[in-house]
Amino acid sequence: MSQIQNQNVKTVSAPIPASKAPAEQAKSGIRVKDALEQSRVAAQVLHRALSDAAVRQAGAVTADLEAIPQEARALAVSLKKSLNSEGEAAKNCLVGAVTHLESLEKHATECLKSSGQAFETSVQQAVADARASVQKVSKALAEQRAARPSQDMGK
Repeated sequence: MSQIQNQNVKTVSAPIPASKAPAEQAKSGIRVKDALEQSRVAAQVLHRALSDAAVRQAGAVTADLEAIPQEARALAVSLKKSLNSEGEAAKNCLVGAVTHLESLEKHATECLKSSGQAFETSVQQAVADARASVQKVSKALAEQRAARPSQDMGK
């Protein structure tokens, strides 16, 4: 398993649906309100891994880049599942994050098929999409926290 996959195996997971009973949530160790924060961490790890891969030479990057499209797709699916449990402002941010993740998946796939300047361009676009998705998920998390200020007080 590549270094990127090892980093992300524990962080990329689907959020627990809001419809799960509190006992089931307690068993899994994840609270519903933490799912978005976990998605943000996963997006940050994905961005960091892609950025690290981008600074290496093309030959050394290929193995690491092979995992990126699947990880971006998994994170996009996870965020899509959590859309229904979010407020309108957070939902809009998450839709933007999903769009950037889908674009990231496309550019990362293009990287594997190209070389030279086309490779560099695809990597730069993929890194930009990863950064934008992190920003959108962070903004969604801020919107979520702003919508629930009384619940987060004292924690």
